[in-house]
Amino acid sequence: MKAAHTRSRSTLAVVLCLVLLGVAGLAATNLLQILPNTYIQGFFEHAQAALSERVNLLSFSKQDDAPTDFRSAYSGRSNSPYGALDSGAWQREREDLSPSPRPSNNLITPPSASSLPPDVPSRVQTGLNELNKPIADSAASSVAAQSHAAANAQPAAHDLNTPALRGISDKEIRFGIAAPFSGSAKELGRQMKLGIETAFSVVNETGGVNGRQLKLFSADDGYEPSRTSEAMKQLWENDQVFGILGNVGTPTALVALPSALDHKMLFFGAFTGANLLRQVPPDHYVFNYRASYSEETEAAVRYLVRVRGLQPKEIAVFAQQDSYGDAGFEGVAKAIRGLRGGYAEPILRLNYKRNTVDVTDAVAQLRARKSSVKAVVMVATYRAAANFIVQTRDRYPNMIYTNVSFVGSTALSDELVLQGEKFADGVIVTQVVPAVSGYSRAVLDYKAALAKYFPGERPDYVSFEGYVVAQILAEALKRVGPQLDTEKLIDTLETVHNLDMGLGTVLNFGPSEHQASHMVWGTQLDKRGRFNAIDLEADGGRASDKQQAANVELKRDALINRGASKRALRIQRP
Repeated sequence: MKAAHTRSRSTLAVVLCLVLLGVAGLAATNLLQILPNTYIQGFFEHAQAALSERVNLLSFSKQDDAPTDFRSAYSGRSNSPYGALDSGAWQREREDLSPSPRPSNNLITPPSASSLPPDVPSRVQTGLNELNKPIADSAASSVAAQSHAAANAQPAAHDLNTPALRGISDKEIRFGIAAPFSGSAKELGRQMKLGIETAFSVVNETGGVNGRQLKLFSADDGYEPSRTSEAMKQLWENDQVFGILGNVGTPTALVALPSALDHKMLFFGAFTGANLLRQVPPDHYVFNYRASYSEETEAAVRYLVRVRGLQPKEIAVFAQQDSYGDAGFEGVAKAIRGLRGGYAEPILRLNYKRNTVDVTDAVAQLRARKSSVKAVVMVATYRAAANFIVQTRDRYPNMIYTNVSFVGSTALSDELVLQGEKFADGVIVTQVVPAVSGYSRAVLDYKAALAKYFPGERPDYVSFEGYVVAQILAEALKRVGPQLDTEKLIDTLETVHNLDMGLGTVLNFGPSEHQASHMVWGTQLDKRGRFNAIDLEADGGRASDKQQAANVELKRDALINRGASKRALRIQRP
């Protein structure tokens, strides 16, 4: 009986031991799964060191055939009481559960108490933290020292996310022009491009701008806004230009300008005087060289009234039926209102359609006008303007024709001379550059460069403007220096003051002034189609008008001295 009781107790003890071993095995398995590999390896290294001091045992980690990764010793042992401890599987599980990437410096991070299984005693966690602390501190100090040494040894790396500057390389700076190179206004685009390339050739031959060559890429829009968007897209995407230079036209600018502004791209020196490009305050990326259409038409109207002695009601406007014509017509209307103290009768506007030479309706309107028209301010392109003059000159032989600079002076002269001397004689064109027949420094430099780089090309007002525009831009680029970008160039342009290029007027930009010149010059064709300079503020070669005014004043003084009546004075008034 006693022996049976002893065996029963022994059996119970064995069972309890097995149970305890199983619980311990499960706990160890869970603990091993949550602990980092480097932590466990450090734990056993410390344990081995302690045992070696007491029993003088060799560390198994130093043996040639011993695994260096503790878990790798158990990989593939599916019958192990600790289960599969494949380090790769454990790593993937940790990465899947982790909300952020693991540190690359292999710093040991103690697991939080909340991450331990509930059956692990808190004293185990405390012991583990104490064991881990010196290892973590040592590793952190090592990484910090390495980082400090690397920072002192080499400069900061280039930010790979910073985009390269469009249109700028070590060898060149690219600009683009969208203009008509086909259609009825193609000569305007060709001449503007010619002038810019002449100036670029001068700069490039002397080494370029800070070692970079200036290059111009062109896109043909045919002077049609419907084609301008594609032209701008070509310059931006295909040609990768840095900025837009010398675009031609007002209706096309309505499309080109928003594209440039959307891309925060410089829009410089456009061949148009429309107020669209002259906002108050000015658009950040838009700079103009030339006087506006309002300034040109005001100069023409003042000349007709104050020098030629016309009444404002005797002035009509021949204009293109679009935003270009609108801009010119508004300039005439504004000038007339100014002369009449704010009030003006309706002004006769004679229209034609863009990219045509059909002026039939305009001529019919003029003939149907009952009151006298003695002058026509023309806001047109060269072919339409020439056709209108040819069809009206015989009926109105004393008509005064004035044109704004956009007409294309040389092309207009050629068209009129082909029709006969009488059609060219006396036609006036307001200009935004001095007469190319003159001998100013700017004119002489331009003509010399044109003859050198483009022999056979005649001096022309449009190409001269393109030359001036490109010279101004090149000067600003030089001032920026080699570290070029759009914002630095704009800041530099706004500091350009009193720039004297020999034009007869100094050029100025500023934060609130993005138009360099407000000067308007007068020119007049003779019978042979040559332009001569005239003074728009005085009588350019027509002294008879002045003399007539002087004679009236003399007669008025005589009548007053004789006590003439007011009625007599009114009769003698011109």
